[in-house]
This record gives sequence, C-alpha cells and structure tokens, in this order.
Amino acid sequence: MDTEIRVKKGEIIDRALRRLKKKLDKEGTLKELRNRRHYEKPSEVKRREAKLHHR
Repeated sequence: MDTEIRVKKGEIIDRALRRLKKKLDKEGTLKELRNRRHYEKPSEVKRREAKLHHR
C-alpha cells in the first residue's frame, strides 16, 4: 500500500483522515482490502461475478 497524504501545517487531523479515505476510495484500495480479507475459492469468484454481471 503506497498511498500517502501530507498533513498540512495547522490542518485538523479529521480533515486529513477524510482526504486519505477519499483517496483510498478513489484508488479502490479499501475495496480490494475487503475482498482479500478472506480466501475465496475460484468457483465462488466465478459465481459472484456472474451474479454481478447478470443484473
């Protein structure tokens, strides 16, 4: 994970965290992390993707 933000001088931490979350969301990092949390068998991947494309 190479995502980095610089906290500006005098910037509120909450604002910096919000910028970081927005950047991670834009890059798809959080989504990828959630998907990798548990092992998914190849047949489960195919079934899930078929379900998504079928809609």
